[in-house]
Amino acid sequence: MKMYLANENRYDHMTYRRAGNSGLLLPPVSLGLWRGHGDQGVLANTRDLVLHAFDEGIIHFDLANNYGPSRGSAETNFGAILKSDLMPYRDELIISSKAGYYMHPGPYGEFSSKKYLYASLDASLKRMGLDYVDIFYSHRPDPNTPFEETAETLDLLVRQGKALYIGISNYFTEDTKKMIALFEKKGTPFVIHQMSYNMLNREVEEDGLFDLLEEHQLGAIAYGPLAEGLLSDKFSQKIPDDFPIHRTNAYILQGDSQAKTQKRLHDLYDLAQQRGQTLSQMALAWLLRKETMTSVVVGTTTIPHFDDNLAALKNTTFSDEELTQIEKILH
Repeated sequence: MKMYLANENRYDHMTYRRAGNSGLLLPPVSLGLWRGHGDQGVLANTRDLVLHAFDEGIIHFDLANNYGPSRGSAETNFGAILKSDLMPYRDELIISSKAGYYMHPGPYGEFSSKKYLYASLDASLKRMGLDYVDIFYSHRPDPNTPFEETAETLDLLVRQGKALYIGISNYFTEDTKKMIALFEKKGTPFVIHQMSYNMLNREVEEDGLFDLLEEHQLGAIAYGPLAEGLLSDKFSQKIPDDFPIHRTNAYILQGDSQAKTQKRLHDLYDLAQQRGQTLSQMALAWLLRKETMTSVVVGTTTIPHFDDNLAALKNTTFSDEELTQIEKILH
């Protein structure tokens, strides 16, 4: 395998966004390694995409303990890429992982107990060959473990040097309030909230989460920004019956919602064309118009799709008329 040397000009055309009032800076588009990036069969493809992204100034790679066709395999593959190519650039990278969803049987195989979070991060570090991750998330709230225990564990992991920053994911507003209070009391570097958010799924807006994050000067990062590819030119005319929608977006294809969603996609596509963008590019730009939105995590598996997503950064401004038109379409 040819020795990898990073593009010397990788930072020339990329700007970075600050997560709240912290020292954490992320590219507006981050690469998530969820679907299609685990197990040995796709390692070469993942390597090509990861290195291409880094050459374009994308320094943030978003993972979790359960990512990959088999749990942990995405981290294992990313660890192989670090070892073979990216470890000389470790100080330039922001690597995140999460724990909360199912990993193994038994009472400590999921959720957010101290036992599970502690063991999970240790396992993630071993899979990736790292001493620390830059961001570690509680992947979802635990209905049976006190939030105090979860917050204490995340704080401990930072103080032990296993994580630099803390995030939470999939926490609704009221639960986020509780975690903020606990982190502020401990002085934990809680800086970012990862949420399911896109043009078709705006629950976090309606729930008041953005107002809460802005009030406490915290960053937001969106996963599923294209609703698993639904917000693309490809599906603007016809959504297949077997479209693999994520559970957080499933309601937009249920019952008569599918016909409404199809009409929205068609109208959004027309507007994107007027802006000189693909629908995907406009959908990403629309998310990034918010100052609170530090980054969006795209989950593509191909370089052409990734480059198409990255091109959204060429135009992230909207006129008042365009924003009004989008609201009418999405209403």
